[in-house]
Amino acid sequence: MTFLDFFTDPILRPSTVGCMLMCFASALVGVVVFLRKRSLIGETLSHASFPGVVIGVFLSALLIPFSDELIALAILCGAFLFAFLGLKALNFLENRLRVKADSALCFVLASFFGLGILIASRLQQSYPLWYKQALTFLYGQAATMTNMHVIIYGCFGLVILGFILYFYRYLEAVNFDPSFSETLGIRSKRLDEMMFFLIVLAIVVGIRSVGVVLMAGMLIGPAVAARPLTNQLPYHFALSGLFGVVSGFLGNYLSVVIPKGEYSLPTGPMILMVSSSFCFLSLLLAPRSGLVNRYVRMRRFSFQCAVENALKSLWKEERRSFSPLIRWQLKRKKWIDQSRHLTPLGKAAAENIIRLHRLWEVYLVDYMGQKVEKVHRTAEELEHLMSPELERELTELLHNPRHDPHHQPIPPAHVEST
Repeated sequence: MTFLDFFTDPILRPSTVGCMLMCFASALVGVVVFLRKRSLIGETLSHASFPGVVIGVFLSALLIPFSDELIALAILCGAFLFAFLGLKALNFLENRLRVKADSALCFVLASFFGLGILIASRLQQSYPLWYKQALTFLYGQAATMTNMHVIIYGCFGLVILGFILYFYRYLEAVNFDPSFSETLGIRSKRLDEMMFFLIVLAIVVGIRSVGVVLMAGMLIGPAVAARPLTNQLPYHFALSGLFGVVSGFLGNYLSVVIPKGEYSLPTGPMILMVSSSFCFLSLLLAPRSGLVNRYVRMRRFSFQCAVENALKSLWKEERRSFSPLIRWQLKRKKWIDQSRHLTPLGKAAAENIIRLHRLWEVYLVDYMGQKVEKVHRTAEELEHLMSPELERELTELLHNPRHDPHHQPIPPAHVEST
């Protein structure tokens, strides 16, 4: 089975394209939720929609003749209604009753979801077949999507994209400079209401694919994965949407390709696992803030400190044994010769390090009020962090001192060359 089959096969195409569109729309909404630091609101509203799902199924069993389109519409309307009620309850608890945000989120989530479970238990006794239909929305069932779902998700994606493009400048101002946005007369409250409406809509539409329980992860996962890779909002939206689309496709692809025999992987959880994998890899391998890059920078800086400390020891004529790697680095920088004596370049570099160390000692004593006998260790750490610009500023601030607090001479400044 090839990648192309997932876009041409009449059985695989609706679920694949529908999930990709749903994940794309949810990822765009998730960026705003992530930036507003309201990530848990997706978890709360997705669980709050479950009573609407169950009631929609229950009313469908009583009043509506069996029709997939009508049943789906009734369930989505019920889910939207209760998710909207959950949002209103959340705002009422926070704004009117002054309940803290975390407590309000937990209360709304638990109470609405408990109501949904209560109604579902009654539905299980009276209409067991319809109860299974309700569970479809609890855990998601992307494999049974139809072309109607694709149209719904496509329209919803266009609405989200149009909203972000039209209100981009307002979203940027409200999220990053609220005070400035108020001076411009931007009504952040109205913008928040529209954004929360789209969040509710994203959750309601998405629970058909990944379910009530997992929808919050799909809302936030792509936004979290994109954040370490960029500091610019347009790229954050673009990367988040890309991660969402790829997660939707790979979730469908892996759920079809991996299973063997009776072993099966549900599509919704697999989509979320792919999204979570993107988050993990992004946090691990991001060029600037990834854990691997940070670890490499830390090890590189530690090695730099060890080399400079070895250079100082040679300048002070202290006999120490250095590792072969440190000796190789000293030779590579032409700081020592073959007989392990300092070259003129190495002597100038060592005197520059000593100069930085003693300048910091003067600063710590004269400006920070520390005792003379306690500044050596701090200066030992700060000497490796000095840039030429900071050295000039520190020299001017201290009026170019000649001696450190221990009455040792401070070497003159050298023009460092490597």
